[in-house]
Amino acid sequence: MDDATYTRSLNLSGATNFRDLGGYAGQDGRRVRWRRIYRSDHLAGLTAEDARAIAVLGLRRAVDFRGAHERATLPYELPGVAYRALSIEPTVVQRAKEMALSGHEMTAAIAAELMRDTYRAFVANNAPEFAALFAHLLESDVPLVFHCTAGKDRTGFAAAMILLTLGVPRDVVMQDYLLTNGLYQRPAQLHGSAPDEVLNVLWRVQEDFLEAALQAVESDHGGVDRYLEQRLGVGAAERERLAQLYLQPHG
Repeated sequence: MDDATYTRSLNLSGATNFRDLGGYAGQDGRRVRWRRIYRSDHLAGLTAEDARAIAVLGLRRAVDFRGAHERATLPYELPGVAYRALSIEPTVVQRAKEMALSGHEMTAAIAAELMRDTYRAFVANNAPEFAALFAHLLESDVPLVFHCTAGKDRTGFAAAMILLTLGVPRDVVMQDYLLTNGLYQRPAQLHGSAPDEVLNVLWRVQEDFLEAALQAVESDHGGVDRYLEQRLGVGAAERERLAQLYLQPHG
């Protein structure tokens, strides 16, 4: 089916950052298959109409990167969708609270450095969770969504690793990552909780955030290929299987 048939953003009411990873040109020019892998913000706010739209997609698997408190605060269950929690605790939120309690003012510059540290920590500390996501993807090509709260940081790094694994060029991977800024609508109750310039750092994405993670992959693990193989369990055989499952055939 022609790529023009599909839309990247699903335009749901209760999840503003739900989107398809399909359509990008990957290994050997083969495009990532549509309607197989989705990334999203949390799914606890889906309306009945949203749930029907998701059912049409044939979605059968959901992987939730939110931490324990996040999941407990905004739980969800989707009929016919197998759910798996892979907890990555939101360290930026915790560090922001600690700063407030100790009387230190959060500035945009401090917030940006906290975000870069968070992305470096994904690489250093959360390989088991991202490896588990890849293990799910390797099982079959049954449609799967992975998400966190805003679908931008934990989810953004995971999406970048998936697309890089499938051979999507790094500049295109970055473009996909930055789409969050045009889609995600942060919760209304956050307005006034911190200065706008701080909220715009914490609840949006910047190129240097993902770059901080990719630089850590390079400097600490010898590059994407070695990081995939040694930390995420995705070697040559696994990459070939992922290509078979998620890239369109030649021709």
